[in-house]
Amino acid sequence: MDELDAAIIRHLQQDARQTNRELARAVGIAPSTCLERVRLLRARGVITGYHAEISLAALNRTVQALLHVQVRPLSREVIESFKTSITSLPEVLSVFVVAGADDFLVHVAVPSVDALHAFLMDKFSKRREILGFRSSVIYQHARTMVVEPLPLSAL
Repeated sequence: MDELDAAIIRHLQQDARQTNRELARAVGIAPSTCLERVRLLRARGVITGYHAEISLAALNRTVQALLHVQVRPLSREVIESFKTSITSLPEVLSVFVVAGADDFLVHVAVPSVDALHAFLMDKFSKRREILGFRSSVIYQHARTMVVEPLPLSAL
């Protein structure tokens, strides 16, 4: 990936709804060149899709939490089954399979602390494969909206 590809990706992350002509102007190339570059970035799997950023508060999901989960027995089948099952729940935003004391981090968003408690009691604590879990309520969430490529390190 060269600097031009990185610039295209940066501009698309800032506004994926801009026209090809606007994108080309922003990175200083011809629209035909820009269109071909974007097509190649998609073909190479660098650009995997486009999405709308949604306000969780507008969807009545003002309380977010990270759930630290341990499952047993620790096997590929249990991990895949748990991951598939949990991602289908509407409260779940993301699931991370991690190394360390916990096996999963699950990011959820619900209407209230009471709703979080109900989710944990009704949908989490009854699962047989869960050895234990704890929750961390998120007070604030900030994320990087533009992901830049990193230079390859010499090994």
